[in-house]
Amino acid sequence: MTDVSTIGRRTAMGLGLATGAAAIAPRRARAQAREVPIAMLVPLSGPWARQGILEQFGARMAIDDVNNAGGIKALGGAKLKLLEYDTQDSAEKAKDAAQRLLAQNADVVGGFGCWLSTFTLAVTEVTERAELPWLTLSYSDAITGRGFKYVFQSSPTADAQAEELLPSIADLAEKSTGKRPTKVAFIGDNSAAPVSFMKAIRDHVLKNSNLTSVADEVYTPPLADATTMVQRIRSAKADFVVLQSTNVPDDKLLVDKFAEMGLSGTKLPKVGGGGHWCVPELLKVAGAENLEGVLVGLANWPGKAVEDVSKRFIERTKEPWFGHDSIFAYVHVMILKEALERAGVAERHKVAQAIRELDVTDGPARFFPDGRLKYDEKGRRVGAKLCIVQWQNGRPVAVGPSSIASAQAKWGV
Repeated sequence: MTDVSTIGRRTAMGLGLATGAAAIAPRRARAQAREVPIAMLVPLSGPWARQGILEQFGARMAIDDVNNAGGIKALGGAKLKLLEYDTQDSAEKAKDAAQRLLAQNADVVGGFGCWLSTFTLAVTEVTERAELPWLTLSYSDAITGRGFKYVFQSSPTADAQAEELLPSIADLAEKSTGKRPTKVAFIGDNSAAPVSFMKAIRDHVLKNSNLTSVADEVYTPPLADATTMVQRIRSAKADFVVLQSTNVPDDKLLVDKFAEMGLSGTKLPKVGGGGHWCVPELLKVAGAENLEGVLVGLANWPGKAVEDVSKRFIERTKEPWFGHDSIFAYVHVMILKEALERAGVAERHKVAQAIRELDVTDGPARFFPDGRLKYDEKGRRVGAKLCIVQWQNGRPVAVGPSSIASAQAKWGV
């Protein structure tokens, strides 16, 4: 056996031997250059699959952008690896997927998902116990209302959206027609985000907005037949209707039935809620005519600050636009990348702490209309505001806030 203490350093290195820092440095470099796994749990099958696939498109592009730009520089150029798990079509299956994720990937440092609030509530019970930092676009207030320390909600909550949506719609109607609406109707499913949204509506938003609810229809998704609910809405003679469905097939059934009963936009303005109301798939199945004029309140939409990413996304995926679901997945990858750079180590607790300490107006912050990335003590993004998009001439276009608006809103078209 060779005694490295009795030979020169150059000779030892020539023999493949080294001591102290010389031996440690190569091992550290190799360790830093390894892949860093982050997780995505979204519906890739079932009624909500289209939204999950759009998230997948955004996430995969972000992963490629990070890795092609040199990976995580603070970790010696380590590449990000995306672990993809399907929540399928129920909270129970989503929870099972989260448990498999953690059992199979002890080194995962963070993740995001699960689109539907009901799924996110179930999954974050699992990720919180594992102290895994988790980012979400889901809306339900309950997600960040449980005192969890490792959940970060990038969207405005359903309560916050309810606070902003009705007054904004009433202002738009008054500006367009000279008359402020007084009667509103609602149709929504009983998943977590609509329940949270409607709780705020019933508790105080209607009263504060000087509006009266003339119909309030609730169903369990997926929707089989909208006839009875739409008949009740027609009989109620509302000034506009708010649709809190949560998937494309239900959206299609609703707009088709309203059109069938002669309740076009000019007869009954419609306001949808959530990113699924702005996906290309809805245009394919519902048609431009039935969607024309539909307003949508949602949590994010790309603005001028990210036109470069939007253009590349369209070229890469052949999707007609870079929308709500894809932009959230893209920016969530970028937030985890930023946290890893700041943490300087691929360890979930350090990554979570780095997310808590974020307060930036560049980088990932460019992907939010308010231009700021900071989470409060509950894990809610500070300054998150409602965006309003409208279907005009077969495309969803941003009409508010002004930082992303590319067109003027129209009422009852």
